[in-house]
Amino acid sequence: MVRSGSFHVDSSSASHRRTPSRTVTLGHIQPQAPSYRTVYCNDRESNQPVRFKGNSISTTKYNVFTFLPKGLFEQFRRIANIYFLGISCLSMTPISPVSPITNVAPLSMVLLVSLIKEAFEDWKRFQNDMSINNSTVEILQDQQWISIPWRKLQVGDIVKIKKDGFFPADILFLSSTNADGICYVETANLDGETNLKIRKALERTWDYLVPEKAYEFKGEIQCEQPNNSLYTFTGNLVAQKQTLPLSPDQLLLRGCSLRNTEYIVGAVVFTGHETKVMMNAMNAPSKRSTLEKKLDKLIITIFCVLVTMCLIGAIGCSIVTDREDKYLGLHKSDWEYRNGLMIGFFTFFTLVTLFSSIIPISLYVSIEMIKFIQSTQFINRDLNMYHAETNTPASARTSNLNEELGQVEYIFSDKTGTLTRNLMEFFKCSIGGISYGCGVTEIERGIAQRHGLKVQEEQRSTGAIREKGFNFDDPRLMRGAWRNEPNPDLCKELFRCLAICHTVLPEGDESPEKIVYQAASPDEAALVTAAKNFGFFFYRRTPTMVHVRESHVEKMGKIQDVAYEILNVLEFNSTRKRQSVVCRFPDGRLVLYCKGADNVIFERLGNGTDDIRKVTREHLEQFGSSGLRTLCLAYKDLNPETYDSWNEKFIQAKSALRDREKKLDEVAELIEKDLTLIGSTAIEDKLQEGVPTCIETLSRAGIKIWVLTGDKMETAINIAYACNLINNEMKQFVISSETDAIREAEERGDQVEIARVIKEEVKKELKKSLEEAQHSLNTVAGPKLSLVIDGKCLMYALDPSLRVMLLSLSLNCTSVVCCRVSPLQKAQVTSLVRKGAQKITLSIGDGANDVSMIQAAHVGIGISGMEGMQAVMASDFAIAQFRFLTDLLLVHGRWSYLRICKVVMYFFYKNLTFTLTQFWFTFRTGFSGQRFYDDWFQSLFNVVFTALPVIVLGLFEKDVSASLSKRYPELRASMRSRPKVPKK
Repeated sequence: MVRSGSFHVDSSSASHRRTPSRTVTLGHIQPQAPSYRTVYCNDRESNQPVRFKGNSISTTKYNVFTFLPKGLFEQFRRIANIYFLGISCLSMTPISPVSPITNVAPLSMVLLVSLIKEAFEDWKRFQNDMSINNSTVEILQDQQWISIPWRKLQVGDIVKIKKDGFFPADILFLSSTNADGICYVETANLDGETNLKIRKALERTWDYLVPEKAYEFKGEIQCEQPNNSLYTFTGNLVAQKQTLPLSPDQLLLRGCSLRNTEYIVGAVVFTGHETKVMMNAMNAPSKRSTLEKKLDKLIITIFCVLVTMCLIGAIGCSIVTDREDKYLGLHKSDWEYRNGLMIGFFTFFTLVTLFSSIIPISLYVSIEMIKFIQSTQFINRDLNMYHAETNTPASARTSNLNEELGQVEYIFSDKTGTLTRNLMEFFKCSIGGISYGCGVTEIERGIAQRHGLKVQEEQRSTGAIREKGFNFDDPRLMRGAWRNEPNPDLCKELFRCLAICHTVLPEGDESPEKIVYQAASPDEAALVTAAKNFGFFFYRRTPTMVHVRESHVEKMGKIQDVAYEILNVLEFNSTRKRQSVVCRFPDGRLVLYCKGADNVIFERLGNGTDDIRKVTREHLEQFGSSGLRTLCLAYKDLNPETYDSWNEKFIQAKSALRDREKKLDEVAELIEKDLTLIGSTAIEDKLQEGVPTCIETLSRAGIKIWVLTGDKMETAINIAYACNLINNEMKQFVISSETDAIREAEERGDQVEIARVIKEEVKKELKKSLEEAQHSLNTVAGPKLSLVIDGKCLMYALDPSLRVMLLSLSLNCTSVVCCRVSPLQKAQVTSLVRKGAQKITLSIGDGANDVSMIQAAHVGIGISGMEGMQAVMASDFAIAQFRFLTDLLLVHGRWSYLRICKVVMYFFYKNLTFTLTQFWFTFRTGFSGQRFYDDWFQSLFNVVFTALPVIVLGLFEKDVSASLSKRYPELRASMRSRPKVPKK
């Protein structure tokens, strides 16, 4: 059963055939989770009392019983529909001058159309659910594999998944037909990444492959409760009186597919809506356009006008009926039971029903129809936003925000993969204080052009190699020449670090020409490709071994295959900003290889490397100035006794059911210290085509662009120069944590003192910069302003006491560059401008780390690039290249805004004209509520007679062509300066 607290058996579980172990031991470990679930494998009877959720899923919004009430509730959330419901009720009373059909028919038609649309969309979802639920999977029953529908699968069942099959639930991986119990998984349905991931079964379960052996498996899984964290899993497997720690490497998630493996066998852990993918399947934040919010206010204003008109009529009727107008045939005796107040009261409601058409009932439906056609037919089919190279068209994932694109004032952009191509090439490196690599980057060319210098064409050496991921040229290192360098041992360590310290999977033939590397990121693939070209060819991986074909190590021309045993992998995450592996050489040597961000590695270096550290830091600054992405590499020889002691702590942390990630990080800190610096690598990520031109065009349109990146400050600044985001004519404000005062505080090591010093420095710089900015703006021909701030300073600048100052300074700047920022800080900066400045914001990114930023903005744009599809799945619009923003904002956004504004004005104009005619007629009829229009004419005026012209206007109206909109972006800036929706 699922219980909370320590592992024990209570009386309520006495009916179980088997009870969970009273103690769970691994060394001196005892699970300490406050809440966990126990799953009995291959034993449905023991799992039955717990009543785990079934594997049937439903993504529909409604069912047969809830469709009508829930659907009507959704429709009556709109103010206009509530209003017309009230009018329809009034029209059924004796005081109504019009037939009930006048108001009931249009409302019914609008509701019917909306409900049919909802029903059609939900029916499609239901059909998709049924297709998935009725897919078949093989489960173990009576020592044989039986096919059943996915919906009948239960927690604890043993399943068999064949090659290219999808996992029907979250499954504990037990055994595989591949050697060493590994399988390859594609997670494209989960996060869009097509790179294959490797999963490893526990060695104790490798034998449970055939049905006879699998039937003998009677393990007990004690794991975390269902949650939505895709990349974490903590638990223990208790089998044959042994407790084995479980990790994400043993969990196969629903929706992923099996690749390059004949079949695997596993045990079901989570089913249906408790699987991780389903717990992540929540709707993106509901976003309403600014114009739609204004429309609600406008309808309330029009309603106030209606009330005023009705009050005038009611007062007029009270006055008129008090007179003895003989031609009306009125006598006092006829009105003795009424007084003027009562007459006015009933006349007021009579006129409300008579003038009800002042608010157009078909407005929302017409606007929804227009937006839907704009999205599906115009945006999605625009060839100017089609990327032929990847066969990717633009995609409007929602039609609610079309006109919002025309009002965007601030763009928040990621750098890697958004402004750049995310196609990494190994370009330069530094080993032992010596810089290697010739060639000029795009950024260096841009810098030279800004200074009026001429760039010489590259002269590549005769032995230079060029392939995808490798654009390095230096004869001192190529073809074994590194053996003649002053530091050949460090060269060898760097190449080995590149070949061993990674999570890349090799595919295809084990030859340098045909092998394909499946990597989690392009950086990883570029580094392994570099190792291959330096003579250290990584060609095979198993769960415990990495095989490298090494050239020129012992003597020139000699090639040998070396198998390195991987003992531990300390994985990269956004907190650690580094990755390490502990490996054992064939001769027994134990080595820790570590690679990561320069500031993280330098903090963990041992004494005696000051000279190399200083020179390497200079090289890193040079690489950063050239726009290159840098990594530092280090190693450490380990003593066997020290390693064994540390490994025991590592196993203990790895087996923890609570705070496992935190404990692993703490244990990693114990061994990742006193490192020896090897050097650094520099990778070039080239700008996307058309980015500088696009940014210049958007700036002319009055849009301010901010770049939020995790890169070094020098790299970010130079990319900003290359993109035309910053130029030499601008006045730059730089707020950096790399100041003497902050360095001195960091050297003392007191964390409280460090925080105080950084906050004071940030406050001083913000105040000084804000004063200079205000002074500059007050001058007649002051320069444009730009701000550059790093993540450490930004953390304190976002403090409530400083954020107003930061916002004031930022809003005065034409462009802002935030570097070394975390995903959370990206979202915080976006929210700061959205809520603090009340400006329309747009966020654009391509990776999972951009999702929070995309969801925080008014409009989110996902780039379908090299980092998977998570950004796209969280976005409102998806495009393939940053340059397509020009068409999306200046053409479609501008047109949509103009069209919707004109549609709204057209609706209110024709309805005011229609109603004011009736109002004027009321003066001629003694405010009696006499109708001027026929009932059916009044009913069909909005819904039929005047529906088509307004829709045609909303679809095809344009003041200038698309080419002129892009040629003269100032048109958009002038459009934003005047309101298009009338304010009453």
